Amino acid sequence: MTLRNHFVDLGRLRQTVSSLSEGIIIVDEAGQILWANDTALRIHGAAGIADLGNDGDDYASRYELRYRNNHLLSKEDHPLTRARAGEEFSELVVEVTRAGDDEQGWIHQIRSLVLGDEKGKPDLFVLVIQDVSLRYEAEQRFEQTFNVNPAPAVICRLADHRYVKVNQGFLDLTGYTRDEVLGRSLYDIDVLQDAVNLDTAKERLRGGKTIPQMQADLSLPDGGRKLVIVAGQPIDLDEQPCMLFSFADLEPRRQVENELRHSEERFVKTFRLAPVGMAITTQDGQRLCDVNDAFHQLTGYSPDEALGKMMAELKLWDPASFLKEAEDMLAERSGFRGRDARVRTQDGSFVDCLVSAEAMPLRRDKCVLWVIQDIHERRHSELELITAIEAVMKDTNWFSRTVVEKLANLRAPHTHAAPVEVSELTRREKEVLSLLCEGGDDAAIAREMGVSRNTLRNHIARVYQKTGVNRRAAAILWARERGFPLARPIR
Repeated sequence: MTLRNHFVDLGRLRQTVSSLSEGIIIVDEAGQILWANDTALRIHGAAGIADLGNDGDDYASRYELRYRNNHLLSKEDHPLTRARAGEEFSELVVEVTRAGDDEQGWIHQIRSLVLGDEKGKPDLFVLVIQDVSLRYEAEQRFEQTFNVNPAPAVICRLADHRYVKVNQGFLDLTGYTRDEVLGRSLYDIDVLQDAVNLDTAKERLRGGKTIPQMQADLSLPDGGRKLVIVAGQPIDLDEQPCMLFSFADLEPRRQVENELRHSEERFVKTFRLAPVGMAITTQDGQRLCDVNDAFHQLTGYSPDEALGKMMAELKLWDPASFLKEAEDMLAERSGFRGRDARVRTQDGSFVDCLVSAEAMPLRRDKCVLWVIQDIHERRHSELELITAIEAVMKDTNWFSRTVVEKLANLRAPHTHAAPVEVSELTRREKEVLSLLCEGGDDAAIAREMGVSRNTLRNHIARVYQKTGVNRRAAAILWARERGFPLARPIR
């Protein structure tokens, strides 16, 4: 080719590529850089073609090229050298920096073209360069985010369904190592195993479409299983269509649910088999939600007859005011213990009971657990015992004073403080008690004892405290049951 024809062809080539967005560098068969378009200059940070160098060796001295793994390209692997040798290549990705300047750099994706003369002999070599810095920066940011994201994730290539990326979160979740995952197939490590909507997931995977969140059961390398929520999002990675699978660990929730279920099962068994009457009501309105067999035996109401009705509707309590008092106590301190009440049974009879109640959550509802203990027989036995004691105490000639006092204590077993025996009262307290039994008022008793009324009141208070009473009539009754009035002590 003549020099004139050479430049005519080069001129046509310049016109052809002037509108391209890629960078173009043209080299002749001697390796000289003949021409570069504005894009090529810009993505090299060059003001003119002279800044690129005269030929391939000069270019290599001005710019350092590295592979993506940071290895420096040798002279033989340099794209200008390979192009001049007539090699056609594509998709060569290199990092380009000015020699001695690590601050400014680009990532170039390069392919080569070989142009021949009219006889087909190669005489021009073209490098087509695309600046992919922004894309690789975005991919690098994605890589960093993907790796440090605590949410477990893997990326599967859609072409062959093999895993190309995995983050630490997935490894921690499953117990796999990185080498056990990368390169393995979706069929080897099935992240969609036992998915709730498996058919939908497979269909969307085949079509490269978003896989909605669904529950799945992952197999672990140790043979165990783990409940997860899995979702798939189609993405492009290295210009290849892929599927990003992300996971949420549901195993802690399953364990909590299992423990809750076991707890509920234990509660239900205890509730059903309890020998005392038990009922569960709503906190608002005390509507019966559940009753056990002992409740049925106690009240006569079967579950079918009781459930859905309010306690007030069944007229279950006597007096009826007890229910209002119980609701007030529940509102004030969420529960109470051992309150005396009578239960009205279905046939209209009454049963003496001790009632306890506690507000509690049941699933998502606020409920009240009622425990109703039948003490009718015990109360009847206590009355019989008290009657027997009263009969014995009508004639105390055969019993010592101590025995009589102990029988009197049994007759009133529900006092808050255990009363003392008569023998434990002081001489002054016995005198005060005797004068109280004679019916004198405070002024007369104070004159009789020769003390002030304030001093008398102190003596009376100590008598009340020791005998476990809080009224004068109760103190007189306590004393007479023990043989008072007694002769007053001689001063």
